[in-house]
Amino acid sequence: MNSSSPRLPWYRQVGPGQWKAFSAAWLGYLLDGFDFVIITLVLTEIRAEFHLSLASAATLVSAAFVSRWFGGLALGAFGDRFGRRPAMILSIVCYAVGTALCGFAWGYWALFAFRAVVGIGMAGEYGSSSTYVMESWPKSLRNRASGFLLSAYPIGGILAARAYDLIVPDFGWRWLFWIGILPVLIALWLRKSLPEAKDWTEQVAGSEEGTSATALLDRRWTVANVVIAIVVAVNLVLIFSGNAGSLYPLYIVLCVLGFVAFAVQVSGKSWPMAVGLMVTVFCAFLYSWPIQSLLPTYLKTDLHYDAGQVANALTWAGLGYAAGSCLAGVLGDRFGTRRTYVGGLVLSLVFVFPAFALGSGSIVLVWVLLFALQGTSSGISGLLPKYIGDHFPVRLRAASLGFTYNVGALGGAVAPLAGAQVAARIGLGPALLWLAVGLTVVTALLVGFNVPGRLTPRGERKETTVV
Repeated sequence: MNSSSPRLPWYRQVGPGQWKAFSAAWLGYLLDGFDFVIITLVLTEIRAEFHLSLASAATLVSAAFVSRWFGGLALGAFGDRFGRRPAMILSIVCYAVGTALCGFAWGYWALFAFRAVVGIGMAGEYGSSSTYVMESWPKSLRNRASGFLLSAYPIGGILAARAYDLIVPDFGWRWLFWIGILPVLIALWLRKSLPEAKDWTEQVAGSEEGTSATALLDRRWTVANVVIAIVVAVNLVLIFSGNAGSLYPLYIVLCVLGFVAFAVQVSGKSWPMAVGLMVTVFCAFLYSWPIQSLLPTYLKTDLHYDAGQVANALTWAGLGYAAGSCLAGVLGDRFGTRRTYVGGLVLSLVFVFPAFALGSGSIVLVWVLLFALQGTSSGISGLLPKYIGDHFPVRLRAASLGFTYNVGALGGAVAPLAGAQVAARIGLGPALLWLAVGLTVVTALLVGFNVPGRLTPRGERKETTVV
């Protein structure tokens, strides 16, 4: 006779304190999504006011990605040293202030700089909130923690789309940025009400073992790190603002060498694995961000949608993204992270062709296809924090996850530029289609064959448990 007690439903395995931690992180990430996607909604208005080409305007989307590597590294190291909660609060304040400053931009370069501030905060929020929630929840439910958390980002995008419809036609694009200061109020509440993540408290707090901050602030590397950071930052600005000229291959090489130098410090002998993760995330952004960044422009220019129709289409796309993230979390706990991730990517290929083959008359069908496409392509990326985090120990996790993910996120900076360049030759719709298809296949192969895991030295593979 089996005397074992019945297994509790998953939601009862998460205690009140763990749900509180999740809710706070989810809200912070929702507001992060709201602040970050605003620029994609008002590109046409900014182009008109600042007299920019589509390619130049697209670099304003890229500006936030240019700084994300630094935010992921610096705020992640802060989180490894002082805790996930204070890093999350600092990140929220950073992206909220940066967004509000965008409303005061007097020209292209001012807006580019303020968007870079947003990128620093967003990178820190991604690394700190994802590690905070996953390290607070039971280990058997951490795919759910990852997927459910990332569902907040598209909900923030939906709120931004609705705000665009309500605010911009009557008050102008600047007001959309000014209301982005509101997350600061949330940060003040989080500061007083949240406990620290369980894993970090048990394994790092009070321990004498070094963290990522210890490595980065080593006196032997301090001057070199400052120089490397400045060189990388300047080169990225030159590349993504379109001012690199004929030297851009050299600038790219210098950036790559700088990223590898930081990876060696943070990840030690496992740095090839960290670089493999960067490449995987880079490809993931290249398949998803041409659509995310240029979809509003496509709907307004190619399909001639008005503000309300754009908001409706983006609402359905965002709901698909959110639903896909939640479903990915459930399936990831059931079938494994990599299997679920690759399955979602392959399924997304079914929807990408018809989504961009319809004309402006098939509004409802466009909604349905965007819902399905975003659910299976962008939504499945809700597993990325779990996939990346499993490769690193707790004492290095926030900086390693934040850095590898946000260096890879430079694919999001390349994406709108690539989309605009390809669109100039074959049209915006076909450009979004073919970029999505090609890079989806590459990402599926990298994850499916566990390329980053295979780059881990044999003696360092204890943390790489992704299946």
